[in-house]
Amino acid sequence: MRRLGKILVANRGEIACRIMRSCRLLGKQTVAVYSEADVDALHVTMADEAICIGPAAARESYLRIDHIIEAARSTGADAIHPGYGFLSENADFADACAAAGIAFIGPPADAIRAMGMKDRAKDLASAAGLPILPSYQGEDQTPETLQAAAEKIGWPVFIKAIAGGGGRGMRRVDGADAFAAALASAQREATSSFGDQRVLLEKYLENPRHVEVQVLADGHGHVVHLFDRDCSIQRRHQKIVEEAPAPWLGSETRERMREAAIAITRAIDYRGVGTIEFIVDAGATGAFYFMEMNTRLQVEHPVSEMTTGLDLVEWQVRVAEGEALPFVQVDIAGHGHAIEVRLCAENVARNFMPSPGRLDALAFPSAVDGVRIDCGVRAGDTISPWYDPMIGKLIVWGEDRPHAVERLGAALAQCRIDGIPNNLDFLGKIVGHAAFRDGPIDTGFVERHRHELI
Repeated sequence: MRRLGKILVANRGEIACRIMRSCRLLGKQTVAVYSEADVDALHVTMADEAICIGPAAARESYLRIDHIIEAARSTGADAIHPGYGFLSENADFADACAAAGIAFIGPPADAIRAMGMKDRAKDLASAAGLPILPSYQGEDQTPETLQAAAEKIGWPVFIKAIAGGGGRGMRRVDGADAFAAALASAQREATSSFGDQRVLLEKYLENPRHVEVQVLADGHGHVVHLFDRDCSIQRRHQKIVEEAPAPWLGSETRERMREAAIAITRAIDYRGVGTIEFIVDAGATGAFYFMEMNTRLQVEHPVSEMTTGLDLVEWQVRVAEGEALPFVQVDIAGHGHAIEVRLCAENVARNFMPSPGRLDALAFPSAVDGVRIDCGVRAGDTISPWYDPMIGKLIVWGEDRPHAVERLGAALAQCRIDGIPNNLDFLGKIVGHAAFRDGPIDTGFVERHRHELI
């Protein structure tokens, strides 16, 4: 076993602060990296050491593998935790850590590569016996071939960037006449965001549910799931409300989904924390299909922590040290219900456009049972235009879903965000909506109730 004494956190914001808290509880020292825009950031003040890695632009700082590796070397860090976003799913980064003799707190590079491209991931999932939607993920990317494939799949179809994430490079197309323009638009966005214009096509389900399973694997052949989450409430294909366990899911469907998640995790010899994402037909069949695997910590991981009592960052570190999981599936129990909302600096009325600026006031409920705040900023800080506009996350736990919803509504009412446009009021309207309380919910929730929410 390799004990890690000093861990460099190759990220920023609330996730960097979150990782540092868990590392501190494990007795680890932490190193923060920061761009010139983050010199006064909260995660910098929390760390035992901090080092600047470049200008504000992420491509010149948080995405510079060489700068981060050098920061680890110069500070004597034993390991690097990538958090989520930035380099967290970059196999070259994992390889660079290994070449430098630095532990990468994440899965093996081969597993990242296996799941990193949506087309290959679907092929592997299918080979492992997981159901997938009718789709096209071929090498021929000419507009003519893609149009023909779309017509064979049947309208509507969904165009997805193969290297995509965060809702970018995605377009719904309802008919042949609109396909060419939508394809060109998706490819432009994919090229701009990921440097790769390739796309895949899949059958578009009308207002499906987005359900995922949290998995945890060690380096000794042990794999467990930490139950499921529902992430169906989204805007611009990005999650804003997540809860565990997934409500309104049949017990048979739930069990088959968890078994499928374990199967694909084993198939790629995974290690660490990961998430298997499924799309679920909201109709009578309740059929589910593999969508993708996120080979990293998820933004919504706290709801799994709140219901299982496990610290996922702690187990990422322990697995990276070579520790075997001391429990098996039957030892893990889920208790109660947890819900998370993402508080973002965005202009809801202008299609949720990011709204950077100074936080004149920021207040959350304090010392309230069943309420957790994950935040990386303070009153007086500036939400930078350079990075994701998330201010923080509010997570609540209740003995069941109605109690969790009630607690979330009360907690949101006690929050205060002043100085910049934000989505606090919007989230409050979602939680107070009868359709959210009574369910079931699906990915069309925000658009369907747009007039009441915005």
